[in-house]
Amino acid sequence: MARSLTLLALAVALVGCAPVDDPASTASAAPTAPTASTACTKEQLTLVNAGKLTIGTDKPAYEPWFKDDDPSNGQGFESAVAFAVAGELGFDRSEVQWATVKFDAAFAPGKKTFDFDVNQISITPRRAKAVDFSKGYYTVKQAVVAIEGGKYAGAKSLAELKDAKIGVQVGTTSFEAVKSVIQPAADPNVYNEQIDVVNALKNKQVDAVVVDLPTAFYVTAAQVDNSKIVGQFSSTGGTPEEFGLVMEKGSALKPCVDKAVDALKSKGELAKIEQQWLGSAVGAPELS
Repeated sequence: MARSLTLLALAVALVGCAPVDDPASTASAAPTAPTASTACTKEQLTLVNAGKLTIGTDKPAYEPWFKDDDPSNGQGFESAVAFAVAGELGFDRSEVQWATVKFDAAFAPGKKTFDFDVNQISITPRRAKAVDFSKGYYTVKQAVVAIEGGKYAGAKSLAELKDAKIGVQVGTTSFEAVKSVIQPAADPNVYNEQIDVVNALKNKQVDAVVVDLPTAFYVTAAQVDNSKIVGQFSSTGGTPEEFGLVMEKGSALKPCVDKAVDALKSKGELAKIEQQWLGSAVGAPELS
């Protein structure tokens, strides 16, 4: 009887030491949730057109932002920025397509025909209610352009422009800057297109025009003979004005585009692109 009890005890001990199946180890592995990096791989992105990154901008596309009215050639500041962002998202040149989008339509409420739009669109709280913006890719100032020898060509302060007839494009931060910063005595002449603003100055329908600073350098160099930059000024009281890439409100692409802009900044690529295409835009006097 003692021997039987001993054998029974040994059997129990052996069973107790036997390996036990772990349900977690035998079950098939659960799919891994995408991380911040894998969620931004090309295959994970939700796009307007499958397999293609669709970028919007206006037409005509002006220098120095684009060159030869052809956003797809990679030349000009914003074309170069757009392709650099596309590269960070994993797209090569052949996988990028461009869509024509009017300036004010880009940040109007509603469904978008692009994944992001690049068109010198300043980030503002009002616009951000209707669309999503990327982190800023360029800090901009406004500039006053006049004809050499004109009444306001020698202005040294914003106060000296109070009585000027000023031309500006509707819906732009330049328009807001004229109204809130310069505050001219008479309402500015407002035009639907940038080229109309330029032609108004050329035809002396206005004393001066207000555009962003790089555009001012192009106006004086290539569009209006005998014109000059009177000076530059900030359109905001504190926070710098920045251009942002525009996306549909609630776009799943925004975190990835932000990540791409951050990467281009940290690697110094944005600075290189700015120097290459906007490097001449220095030296305009400050108007206070």
